[in-house]
Parts: sequence; C-alpha cells; structure tokens
Amino acid sequence: MYAAAPLSPRRRPRALLALGVLLAVLVAGCSGPDTTAPAWQPGGGGGTTSSPAPGDKPTDAPAGGEITLSATGDIVMGMAPSRLPANGGKGFFDEVKGALEADLVMGNLEEPLTEDTGAGKCGADSTACFQFRAPPGYAAHLRDAGFELLNQANNHGYDYGKAGYENTRQALEEHGLKHTGAPDQITVVDVKGVKVAVLGFSSYPWSNSLTDIDAAKAVVEKAATQADVVVVQVHMGAEGADKTRVKPGTEIFYGENRGDPVKFSHAVIDAGADLVVGHGPHVLRGMEFYQGRLIAYSLGNFAGGARSLNPSGRLGWGGVLKVSLKPDGSYAGGSFTSTRMNSVGKPTMDPADQGLGLITQVSRSDFPRTGARFDSSGKISAPSAG
Repeated sequence: MYAAAPLSPRRRPRALLALGVLLAVLVAGCSGPDTTAPAWQPGGGGGTTSSPAPGDKPTDAPAGGEITLSATGDIVMGMAPSRLPANGGKGFFDEVKGALEADLVMGNLEEPLTEDTGAGKCGADSTACFQFRAPPGYAAHLRDAGFELLNQANNHGYDYGKAGYENTRQALEEHGLKHTGAPDQITVVDVKGVKVAVLGFSSYPWSNSLTDIDAAKAVVEKAATQADVVVVQVHMGAEGADKTRVKPGTEIFYGENRGDPVKFSHAVIDAGADLVVGHGPHVLRGMEFYQGRLIAYSLGNFAGGARSLNPSGRLGWGGVLKVSLKPDGSYAGGSFTSTRMNSVGKPTMDPADQGLGLITQVSRSDFPRTGARFDSSGKISAPSAG
C-alpha cells in the first residue's frame, strides 16, 4: 500500500511562471517574438490547439462560477472491418449519455478512426497482437453522445500508423470534436468563460512523455501560463484484471515501461495541473487527493464494441468521473457513476454499482491518508485532515 504525504496547501507555480514571462519580456525589450518551432507531433502543425501563444497570460476568469468536467476511461467502438456494433453504431452510447453530461465531456479514444491505411501494426500471423480501428464516420457517435474532447495519447493511437493517426484527428475535427495528446500539444477550450487546457500523456513517441518527468512538468508549466485550469489525461500502468492496485514504483508490462503513476501524477500537480485523469490498465483503480487536487489513477473500460475489449468481471466495470472546479482550478466537488460493458461491449449503466464498490475499497487501501472518500451515491470528497 502507498502512504502518500498528507494534504498540504496547494503550491501554485503558474503565478510565478507568469511573473517570469513578464520579466523576460521586459529584459528582451524590443526583440522579436520567439519563433522556435514546437516539438514534433504526428502530422506537424502547431503545438497548441485553439490556444494563446506560448507565454501569453490568460485572461481573468469570471469570479465565482464553477465548471463541471466529466471523463471516461478507454473507448473502443469496434474492430473494423468485421467486428463492429449493430446498426452501424447508431445509438451506441444512448444508455450512458445522461451520465456524461457536463460543461466539458472528455474521453480516452483507444482506437484510430480511419480506413485501412495498409500500415496495421499486427502481422498476418500474429495471435497476441491487438489493433483497433473504426470507420471515420463513427466520430458522429462520439459527438452525439456528448463528447467534446478526445485523448489520443495511448498505446493504440498509432495502430494504423501516422496516416491512421492523422485520419483520426481529421475525423474528429470534421464532427466538431477537439483532440489532445500529441507531443507539446496543449488543447485549450473555453468552458463558460474559464480557459481549460487539456494535455495527453503516454509512454509512446506519438504523445507527451509519461516517463520523462522533467519534460512532462515543462509542458504542464507551459499550459499553466495559457489557461486557468489544467487537466492531464494520462495512459499509465500495467494491464489486466489483477492490476487494480496502485503501488509506488515503475510499472512494466510486456517489457514496456508504463510509468510510475504516483510519481508522475504528483509531479504534474506540483507543476500546475488541477486534475489528473488516468486510464490504461483496463480496470478501475483508486483515487487520491494531492495538494488538494484529485487524481483518478484509472477509470477502467468504458466501451468495447463487438467485444473488442473483454467485458468479463471487473474488466467490464467502468464509470464516469464528474468533477466541479472553481475558476482557479481548486476542487469544488465530484462524483463517480458506475457503468459496465454488456456482453457485446456496449456501455450501460450499472445499478449494482460494482465499480463504485471497487474504487471505494482500493482508494482506502492504497491511500489510507489521502484516498478519496465516496458515499453510497458516488459523491467524492477529500479525506478529513488529521
């Protein structure tokens, strides 16, 4: 079990960063703007999406009003061409649509939306390789469900190579959806007058790095100068039905470094993140508060159409995390709503609240001092001090 440090007053580096930017401008005098190109990201283009220029001070957020953010774990709608949901996927998310409702709805898209690019990662004779894709038009199902921003930083983002990744971005954009996760990509959205930056991390080269902590902190610090609230989406940890526990140290899966979830999450919050949304292990994991900010270590499987993800037992349990934040990023409340995948991988509500039961248990076991507390309705609160 991991005994994290007790809650302490939040360190807010972004004010210092803004001051540093101002001093740099004063020192530079009349020198021209920095035109250094952003770090490489698939498909090229700028390192930010709908965001101010690096170093710009964000506009003042409105006083008072809170914003609500919802998030899910892994989303796979099918495995084209032969394993796709009935009715062309129409209505795929209907049973959980109400649970997703928030001012900003986010999900982890664990598959490319593309036609076959000819660059699938699995060979013809492979028996232990999984490559996912759904038709580009399936972006409409995400939009109709209420999703507004999808994370591409995960191990399946490049299942059909660079072209598949780019096709996914294009499909999302054509349906009015934003995306995040490429190296140095800071996606800033306006949520009721509050600028929210969302960044995606994984252990793969097509995303911000999970394993290079210094680099991760740097991009979060940069995002904190551009937005009022910073959200980190991160694909981290080993996979499997027995991987519900969070322990200190690096997690290895099939020889891959899947990061040190605790070290990473604490580091990005120290750098200015206000919420960490984890996924990757394909099971739910505990939640804790660190510096007053919530960390959800894994939201499990949300959808696995046509049994593209195993719906058996706890692999089939997922949920919707909903968090209310003040304009300065501080926590104002939250809830967890249990979902489950049915026998064909479609997301449904779970009246038995199996996911809530699991998260309640492992949060207390893994984080006895800082673990999130849940009531019977799924309301999330920070542990009492002392």
